[in-house]
Amino acid sequence: MVAANYNPLLVAQKQIAHAAEKLQLDPRIHEMLKEPERCLEVSIPVKMDDGSIQVFKGWRCQHNTAIGPAKGGLRYHPDVTQEEVKALAMWMTFKCNVVGLPYGGGKGGIRVDPRKLSVGELERMTRAYINLIAPVIGPAKDIPAPDVYTTPQIMGWIMDEFSKLNGCNVPAIVTGKPVIVGGSLGRDKATARGCTIVIREAAKKLGINLQGAAIAIQGYGNAGSYLAALLRDMGCNIVAVSDSKGGIYNPDGLNPRDVMEHKAHNGSVVGFPGAETITNHELLGCNADILVPAAFENQIDAEIAAQVKAKIVAEAANGPTTPEGDAVLYEKGILVIPDILASAGGVTVSYFEWVQNLANFYWPLEEVNDRLEHIMVNAFAAVFAMHQDKTVSMRDAAYMVAIQRIAEAIKMRGWI
Repeated sequence: MVAANYNPLLVAQKQIAHAAEKLQLDPRIHEMLKEPERCLEVSIPVKMDDGSIQVFKGWRCQHNTAIGPAKGGLRYHPDVTQEEVKALAMWMTFKCNVVGLPYGGGKGGIRVDPRKLSVGELERMTRAYINLIAPVIGPAKDIPAPDVYTTPQIMGWIMDEFSKLNGCNVPAIVTGKPVIVGGSLGRDKATARGCTIVIREAAKKLGINLQGAAIAIQGYGNAGSYLAALLRDMGCNIVAVSDSKGGIYNPDGLNPRDVMEHKAHNGSVVGFPGAETITNHELLGCNADILVPAAFENQIDAEIAAQVKAKIVAEAANGPTTPEGDAVLYEKGILVIPDILASAGGVTVSYFEWVQNLANFYWPLEEVNDRLEHIMVNAFAAVFAMHQDKTVSMRDAAYMVAIQRIAEAIKMRGWI
Protein backbone atom coordinates (compact mmCIF):
# COMPACT_ATOMS: atom_id res chain seq x y z
CA MET A 1 0.00 0.00 0.00
CA VAL A 2 2.64 2.51 1.05
CA ALA A 3 6.40 2.55 1.25
CA ALA A 4 7.93 1.61 4.60
CA ASN A 5 9.43 5.08 5.07
CA TYR A 6 6.22 6.88 4.12
CA ASN A 7 3.96 8.06 6.92
CA PRO A 8 0.66 9.24 5.41
CA LEU A 9 -0.48 10.75 8.71
CA LEU A 10 2.54 13.06 8.82
CA VAL A 11 1.89 14.03 5.19
CA ALA A 12 -1.74 14.89 5.96
CA GLN A 13 -0.73 16.90 9.03
CA LYS A 14 1.87 18.76 6.99
CA GLN A 15 -0.72 19.66 4.34
CA ILE A 16 -3.10 20.94 7.02
CA ALA A 17 -0.33 23.00 8.66
CA HIS A 18 0.65 24.54 5.33
CA ALA A 19 -2.92 25.64 4.56
CA ALA A 20 -3.53 26.78 8.15
CA GLU A 21 -0.50 29.05 7.99
CA LYS A 22 -1.63 30.65 4.74
CA LEU A 23 -5.15 31.13 6.15
CA GLN A 24 -3.79 32.49 9.43
CA LEU A 25 -6.09 29.95 11.05
CA ASP A 26 -6.93 30.20 14.73
CA PRO A 27 -4.29 27.94 16.39
CA ARG A 28 -7.00 26.31 18.50
CA ILE A 29 -8.79 25.09 15.38
CA HIS A 30 -5.51 23.89 13.89
CA GLU A 31 -4.91 21.83 17.03
CA MET A 32 -8.34 20.24 16.65
CA LEU A 33 -7.66 19.26 13.04
CA LYS A 34 -4.31 17.56 13.70
CA GLU A 35 -5.79 14.37 15.11
CA PRO A 36 -9.06 12.45 14.60
CA GLU A 37 -11.88 12.68 17.12
CA ARG A 38 -12.03 8.91 17.43
CA CYS A 39 -10.15 5.88 16.13
CA LEU A 40 -11.56 2.50 17.13
CA GLU A 41 -9.31 -0.55 16.81
CA VAL A 42 -10.94 -3.99 16.75
CA SER A 43 -9.79 -7.61 16.61
CA ILE A 44 -12.03 -9.62 14.30
CA PRO A 45 -12.20 -13.39 14.89
CA VAL A 46 -13.31 -15.25 11.77
CA LYS A 47 -14.13 -18.95 11.42
CA MET A 48 -12.31 -20.11 8.32
CA ASP A 49 -13.60 -22.74 5.92
CA ASP A 50 -11.28 -25.37 7.44
CA GLY A 51 -12.75 -24.78 10.91
CA SER A 52 -9.80 -22.76 12.25
CA ILE A 53 -10.11 -19.28 13.73
CA GLN A 54 -8.12 -16.40 12.26
CA VAL A 55 -8.07 -12.96 13.91
CA PHE A 56 -7.81 -9.86 11.71
CA LYS A 57 -7.01 -6.33 12.89
CA GLY A 58 -9.39 -3.57 11.86
CA TRP A 59 -10.06 0.13 12.41
CA ARG A 60 -12.77 2.75 12.01
CA CYS A 61 -11.64 6.34 12.31
CA GLN A 62 -13.65 9.58 12.46
CA HIS A 63 -11.66 12.76 11.97
CA ASN A 64 -13.98 15.77 12.41
CA THR A 65 -17.77 15.96 12.65
CA ALA A 66 -18.28 19.73 13.06
CA ILE A 67 -20.31 19.96 9.85
CA GLY A 68 -21.97 16.54 9.84
CA PRO A 69 -21.55 12.78 10.26
CA ALA A 70 -18.32 11.10 9.23
CA LYS A 71 -18.14 9.71 5.69
CA GLY A 72 -15.50 7.54 4.11
CA GLY A 73 -14.53 4.23 2.60
CA LEU A 74 -13.60 0.84 3.99
CA ARG A 75 -10.51 -0.81 2.53
CA TYR A 76 -9.29 -4.40 2.79
CA HIS A 77 -5.55 -4.63 2.25
CA PRO A 78 -2.65 -6.57 3.85
CA ASP A 79 -0.67 -3.35 4.45
CA VAL A 80 -3.38 -1.25 6.11
CA THR A 81 -2.14 0.56 9.23
CA GLN A 82 -3.81 2.72 11.84
CA GLU A 83 -1.81 5.75 10.71
CA GLU A 84 -2.92 5.24 7.12
CA VAL A 85 -6.58 5.00 8.19
CA LYS A 86 -6.21 8.19 10.26
CA ALA A 87 -4.66 10.05 7.31
CA LEU A 88 -7.36 8.86 4.92
CA ALA A 89 -10.06 9.98 7.38
CA MET A 90 -8.43 13.41 7.53
CA TRP A 91 -8.29 13.66 3.75
CA MET A 92 -11.96 12.70 3.62
CA THR A 93 -12.85 15.62 5.91
CA PHE A 94 -11.30 18.05 3.44
CA LYS A 95 -12.57 16.19 0.36
CA CYS A 96 -16.16 16.44 1.64
CA ASN A 97 -15.81 20.08 2.57
CA VAL A 98 -14.04 21.31 -0.56
CA VAL A 99 -17.17 20.32 -2.50
CA GLY A 100 -19.51 21.56 0.24
CA LEU A 101 -21.00 18.27 1.49
CA PRO A 102 -22.48 18.19 5.03
CA TYR A 103 -19.98 15.57 6.21
CA GLY A 104 -16.81 15.12 8.17
CA GLY A 105 -14.21 12.53 7.26
CA GLY A 106 -14.19 8.87 8.22
CA LYS A 107 -12.27 5.82 7.09
CA GLY A 108 -12.08 2.14 7.86
CA GLY A 109 -9.64 -0.63 7.14
CA ILE A 110 -8.99 -4.30 7.80
CA ARG A 111 -5.49 -5.72 7.50
CA VAL A 112 -6.22 -8.66 5.23
CA ASP A 113 -5.55 -9.91 1.72
CA PRO A 114 -9.14 -10.47 0.57
CA ARG A 115 -7.93 -12.37 -2.49
CA LYS A 116 -6.86 -15.20 -0.15
CA LEU A 117 -10.32 -15.55 1.43
CA SER A 118 -13.27 -17.50 0.09
CA VAL A 119 -16.53 -15.63 -0.46
CA GLY A 120 -17.90 -17.16 2.74
CA GLU A 121 -14.85 -16.13 4.78
CA LEU A 122 -15.02 -12.62 3.35
CA GLU A 123 -18.69 -12.31 4.27
CA ARG A 124 -18.17 -13.64 7.82
CA MET A 125 -15.26 -11.22 8.35
CA THR A 126 -17.30 -8.26 7.07
CA ARG A 127 -20.29 -9.06 9.27
CA ALA A 128 -18.08 -9.60 12.34
CA TYR A 129 -16.37 -6.24 11.72
CA ILE A 130 -19.72 -4.43 11.49
CA ASN A 131 -20.86 -6.02 14.76
CA LEU A 132 -17.72 -4.68 16.45
CA ILE A 133 -17.94 -1.11 15.09
CA ALA A 134 -21.77 -0.85 15.16
CA PRO A 135 -21.81 1.43 18.24
CA VAL A 136 -19.87 4.17 16.41
CA ILE A 137 -21.52 4.05 12.95
CA GLY A 138 -24.98 4.93 11.67
CA PRO A 139 -26.74 7.19 9.15
CA ALA A 140 -26.34 10.16 11.52
CA LYS A 141 -22.92 9.11 12.88
CA ASP A 142 -20.63 7.58 10.26
CA ILE A 143 -21.49 6.17 6.83
CA PRO A 144 -18.96 3.71 5.27
CA ALA A 145 -18.48 3.18 1.52
CA PRO A 146 -16.35 1.07 -0.87
CA ASP A 147 -12.60 1.61 -1.15
CA VAL A 148 -9.61 -0.56 -2.06
CA TYR A 149 -10.68 -4.21 -2.56
CA THR A 150 -14.21 -3.65 -1.25
CA THR A 151 -17.21 -3.99 -3.54
CA PRO A 152 -20.93 -3.22 -3.82
CA GLN A 153 -21.60 -6.79 -2.61
CA ILE A 154 -19.59 -6.12 0.56
CA MET A 155 -21.59 -2.92 1.06
CA GLY A 156 -24.75 -5.03 0.72
CA TRP A 157 -23.55 -7.31 3.53
CA ILE A 158 -22.82 -4.25 5.67
CA MET A 159 -26.32 -2.86 5.11
CA ASP A 160 -27.86 -6.23 5.90
CA GLU A 161 -25.84 -6.83 9.09
CA PHE A 162 -26.46 -3.34 10.47
CA SER A 163 -30.17 -3.67 9.59
CA LYS A 164 -30.34 -6.96 11.52
CA LEU A 165 -28.78 -5.31 14.56
CA ASN A 166 -31.40 -2.53 14.37
CA GLY A 167 -34.41 -4.71 13.62
CA CYS A 168 -35.35 -2.86 10.44
CA ASN A 169 -33.90 -1.92 7.06
CA VAL A 170 -31.30 0.85 7.35
CA PRO A 171 -30.11 1.48 3.76
CA ALA A 172 -28.55 4.86 4.70
CA ILE A 173 -25.90 3.13 6.87
CA VAL A 174 -23.63 2.61 3.85
CA THR A 175 -23.22 3.88 0.29
CA GLY A 176 -21.92 2.21 -2.86
CA LYS A 177 -24.53 -0.55 -2.45
CA PRO A 178 -26.11 -2.50 -5.31
CA VAL A 179 -28.99 -0.47 -6.77
CA ILE A 180 -31.54 -3.16 -5.83
CA VAL A 181 -30.92 -2.53 -2.10
CA GLY A 182 -30.80 1.27 -2.23
CA GLY A 183 -27.71 2.10 -4.25
CA SER A 184 -27.69 5.17 -6.47
CA LEU A 185 -27.57 5.15 -10.23
CA GLY A 186 -24.28 6.63 -11.44
CA ARG A 187 -22.27 5.71 -8.34
CA ASP A 188 -20.03 3.26 -10.24
CA LYS A 189 -18.71 5.96 -12.60
CA ALA A 190 -18.95 8.91 -10.21
CA THR A 191 -15.25 9.26 -9.30
CA ALA A 192 -14.26 9.14 -12.95
CA ARG A 193 -17.04 11.50 -14.03
CA GLY A 194 -16.17 14.04 -11.33
CA CYS A 195 -12.50 13.93 -12.31
CA THR A 196 -13.43 14.39 -15.97
CA ILE A 197 -15.44 17.50 -15.10
CA VAL A 198 -12.57 19.20 -13.21
CA ILE A 199 -10.08 18.26 -15.95
CA ARG A 200 -12.39 19.95 -18.45
CA GLU A 201 -12.66 23.06 -16.24
CA ALA A 202 -8.88 23.20 -15.72
CA ALA A 203 -8.24 22.83 -19.46
CA LYS A 204 -10.53 25.82 -20.07
CA LYS A 205 -8.55 27.94 -17.61
CA LEU A 206 -5.22 27.00 -19.24
CA GLY A 207 -6.51 27.29 -22.80
CA ILE A 208 -5.90 23.60 -23.57
CA ASN A 209 -8.09 22.18 -26.33
CA LEU A 210 -9.22 18.73 -25.19
CA GLN A 211 -9.82 17.68 -28.80
CA GLY A 212 -6.76 15.51 -29.38
CA ALA A 213 -5.15 16.31 -26.01
CA ALA A 214 -2.81 13.47 -24.95
CA ILE A 215 -3.83 11.72 -21.71
CA ALA A 216 -1.79 9.29 -19.59
CA ILE A 217 -3.53 7.37 -16.78
CA GLN A 218 -1.69 5.42 -14.09
CA GLY A 219 -4.09 2.82 -12.69
CA TYR A 220 -6.69 1.03 -14.79
CA GLY A 221 -9.23 -0.11 -12.24
CA ASN A 222 -12.73 1.26 -11.82
CA ALA A 223 -11.80 4.96 -11.79
CA GLY A 224 -9.00 4.81 -14.37
CA SER A 225 -10.84 2.76 -16.97
CA TYR A 226 -14.06 4.77 -16.78
CA LEU A 227 -12.05 8.00 -16.84
CA ALA A 228 -10.24 6.90 -19.99
CA ALA A 229 -13.54 6.11 -21.71
CA LEU A 230 -15.18 9.39 -20.64
CA LEU A 231 -12.18 11.49 -21.75
CA ARG A 232 -12.01 9.72 -25.11
CA ASP A 233 -15.71 10.44 -25.60
CA MET A 234 -14.82 14.13 -25.07
CA GLY A 235 -12.26 13.92 -27.89
CA CYS A 236 -9.07 13.27 -25.89
CA ASN A 237 -6.34 10.94 -27.10
CA ILE A 238 -5.51 8.25 -24.49
CA VAL A 239 -1.81 7.59 -25.14
CA ALA A 240 -0.81 5.57 -22.06
CA VAL A 241 -2.44 3.52 -19.30
CA SER A 242 -1.07 1.13 -16.68
CA ASP A 243 -1.98 -1.26 -13.88
CA SER A 244 0.02 -2.98 -11.16
CA LYS A 245 1.77 -5.23 -13.71
CA GLY A 246 2.96 -2.46 -16.02
CA GLY A 247 1.82 -0.05 -18.68
CA ILE A 248 1.26 0.44 -22.39
CA TYR A 249 1.97 3.42 -24.63
CA ASN A 250 0.84 4.37 -28.11
CA PRO A 251 1.25 8.01 -29.21
CA ASP A 252 -1.46 7.45 -31.85
CA GLY A 253 -3.95 6.58 -29.13
CA LEU A 254 -5.55 3.62 -27.36
CA ASN A 255 -9.19 2.57 -27.39
CA PRO A 256 -10.04 2.40 -23.65
CA ARG A 257 -12.85 -0.12 -24.06
CA ASP A 258 -10.65 -2.46 -26.11
CA VAL A 259 -7.94 -2.14 -23.45
CA MET A 260 -10.47 -2.98 -20.74
CA GLU A 261 -11.57 -6.06 -22.67
CA HIS A 262 -7.92 -7.11 -23.08
CA LYS A 263 -7.35 -6.68 -19.33
CA ALA A 264 -10.47 -8.70 -18.50
CA HIS A 265 -9.15 -11.61 -20.57
CA ASN A 266 -5.45 -11.36 -19.69
CA GLY A 267 -5.37 -9.90 -16.18
CA SER A 268 -3.42 -6.80 -17.22
CA VAL A 269 -3.25 -4.06 -19.82
CA VAL A 270 0.28 -5.29 -20.65
CA GLY A 271 0.49 -7.02 -24.01
CA PHE A 272 -2.25 -4.96 -25.65
CA PRO A 273 -1.74 -5.28 -29.43
CA GLY A 274 -0.02 -2.35 -31.14
CA ALA A 275 1.21 -0.74 -27.92
CA GLU A 276 4.70 -0.40 -26.47
CA THR A 277 5.21 -1.86 -22.98
CA ILE A 278 6.36 0.71 -20.40
CA THR A 279 6.78 0.81 -16.63
CA ASN A 280 4.53 2.75 -14.26
CA HIS A 281 7.36 5.22 -13.69
CA GLU A 282 7.87 5.70 -17.42
CA LEU A 283 4.16 6.44 -17.79
CA LEU A 284 4.40 9.30 -15.29
CA GLY A 285 7.07 10.94 -17.41
CA CYS A 286 5.68 10.21 -20.87
CA ASN A 287 4.64 12.83 -23.42
CA ALA A 288 1.14 13.79 -22.34
CA ASP A 289 -0.78 17.03 -21.89
CA ILE A 290 -2.67 15.66 -18.88
CA LEU A 291 -1.43 13.07 -16.40
CA VAL A 292 -3.89 11.22 -14.15
CA PRO A 293 -2.43 9.20 -11.27
CA ALA A 294 -5.35 6.88 -10.40
CA ALA A 295 -3.49 4.15 -8.48
CA PHE A 296 -2.10 4.26 -4.92
CA GLU A 297 -0.45 6.81 -2.64
CA ASN A 298 3.11 8.10 -2.88
CA GLN A 299 3.66 7.66 -6.64
CA ILE A 300 5.09 11.06 -7.62
CA ASP A 301 8.11 12.01 -5.49
CA ALA A 302 10.59 14.78 -6.25
CA GLU A 303 12.58 12.61 -8.67
CA ILE A 304 9.51 11.52 -10.65
CA ALA A 305 8.02 15.04 -10.55
CA ALA A 306 11.14 16.36 -12.27
CA GLN A 307 10.33 14.06 -15.22
CA VAL A 308 6.64 14.97 -15.56
CA LYS A 309 5.93 16.70 -18.87
CA ALA A 310 2.17 17.19 -18.48
CA LYS A 311 0.59 20.63 -18.11
CA ILE A 312 -2.11 19.28 -15.76
CA VAL A 313 -1.86 16.55 -13.13
CA ALA A 314 -5.31 15.38 -11.98
CA GLU A 315 -5.07 13.24 -8.86
CA ALA A 316 -7.81 10.62 -9.18
CA ALA A 317 -6.07 8.56 -6.47
CA ASN A 318 -5.72 9.48 -2.80
CA GLY A 319 -2.36 11.04 -1.96
CA PRO A 320 -0.44 10.08 -5.12
CA THR A 321 2.02 13.01 -4.81
CA THR A 322 4.47 13.44 -1.93
CA PRO A 323 4.98 16.94 -0.47
CA GLU A 324 8.43 17.02 -2.08
CA GLY A 325 7.00 16.01 -5.45
CA ASP A 326 4.24 18.57 -5.08
CA ALA A 327 6.79 21.35 -4.55
CA VAL A 328 8.65 20.34 -7.72
CA LEU A 329 5.44 20.30 -9.79
CA TYR A 330 4.49 23.76 -8.47
CA GLU A 331 7.93 25.16 -9.30
CA LYS A 332 7.59 23.78 -12.83
CA GLY A 333 4.27 25.59 -13.27
CA ILE A 334 2.26 22.38 -13.62
CA LEU A 335 -1.35 22.78 -12.49
CA VAL A 336 -2.15 20.03 -9.99
CA ILE A 337 -5.83 19.29 -9.38
CA PRO A 338 -5.44 17.84 -5.88
CA ASP A 339 -6.93 14.53 -4.83
CA ILE A 340 -9.44 16.06 -2.42
CA LEU A 341 -11.02 17.84 -5.41
CA ALA A 342 -10.21 15.61 -8.39
CA SER A 343 -11.51 12.41 -6.77
CA ALA A 344 -14.49 13.96 -4.95
CA GLY A 345 -17.06 12.74 -7.48
CA GLY A 346 -17.38 9.40 -5.70
CA VAL A 347 -18.21 10.83 -2.28
CA THR A 348 -20.52 13.39 -3.90
CA VAL A 349 -22.68 10.69 -5.46
CA SER A 350 -22.40 8.70 -2.21
CA TYR A 351 -23.95 11.77 -0.58
CA PHE A 352 -26.72 11.65 -3.19
CA GLU A 353 -27.25 7.95 -2.36
CA TRP A 354 -27.51 8.73 1.38
CA VAL A 355 -30.03 11.54 0.69
CA GLN A 356 -32.10 9.21 -1.50
CA ASN A 357 -32.02 6.51 1.20
CA LEU A 358 -33.15 8.93 3.91
CA ALA A 359 -36.00 10.20 1.72
CA ASN A 360 -36.80 6.76 0.25
CA PHE A 361 -37.07 8.58 -3.08
CA TYR A 362 -34.73 7.68 -5.94
CA TRP A 363 -33.47 9.82 -8.80
CA PRO A 364 -32.95 9.01 -12.49
CA LEU A 365 -29.37 8.84 -13.77
CA GLU A 366 -29.70 12.16 -15.62
CA GLU A 367 -30.55 13.95 -12.37
CA VAL A 368 -27.61 12.34 -10.54
CA ASN A 369 -25.19 13.41 -13.28
CA ASP A 370 -26.62 16.93 -13.51
CA ARG A 371 -26.29 17.43 -9.76
CA LEU A 372 -22.72 16.06 -9.84
CA GLU A 373 -21.83 18.46 -12.67
CA HIS A 374 -23.18 21.44 -10.70
CA ILE A 375 -21.25 20.59 -7.52
CA MET A 376 -17.94 19.79 -9.24
CA VAL A 377 -17.99 22.91 -11.45
CA ASN A 378 -18.70 25.16 -8.45
CA ALA A 379 -16.05 23.45 -6.32
CA PHE A 380 -13.39 23.83 -9.01
CA ALA A 381 -14.30 27.50 -9.46
CA ALA A 382 -13.97 28.15 -5.70
CA VAL A 383 -10.58 26.44 -5.50
CA PHE A 384 -9.24 28.10 -8.65
CA ALA A 385 -10.36 31.52 -7.36
CA MET A 386 -8.54 30.90 -4.06
CA HIS A 387 -5.48 29.71 -6.03
CA GLN A 388 -5.41 32.98 -7.97
CA ASP A 389 -6.45 35.36 -5.19
CA LYS A 390 -3.90 34.08 -2.66
CA THR A 391 -1.19 33.06 -5.16
CA VAL A 392 -1.00 29.56 -3.72
CA SER A 393 -0.92 26.08 -5.22
CA MET A 394 -4.19 24.41 -6.11
CA ARG A 395 -3.60 21.94 -3.26
CA ASP A 396 -3.21 24.72 -0.71
CA ALA A 397 -6.23 26.47 -2.21
CA ALA A 398 -8.38 23.35 -1.89
CA TYR A 399 -7.40 22.87 1.75
CA MET A 400 -7.98 26.55 2.44
CA VAL A 401 -11.50 26.43 0.99
CA ALA A 402 -12.32 23.31 3.03
CA ILE A 403 -10.73 24.50 6.28
CA GLN A 404 -12.56 27.83 6.11
CA ARG A 405 -15.86 25.96 6.07
CA ILE A 406 -14.90 23.64 8.93
CA ALA A 407 -13.54 26.54 11.00
CA GLU A 408 -16.81 28.43 10.62
CA ALA A 409 -18.80 25.37 11.76
CA ILE A 410 -16.51 24.88 14.77
CA LYS A 411 -17.03 28.49 15.81
CA MET A 412 -20.80 28.43 15.26
CA ARG A 413 -21.11 25.26 17.38
CA GLY A 414 -19.13 26.88 20.20
CA TRP A 415 -16.34 24.30 20.21
CA ILE A 416 -13.81 27.05 20.87
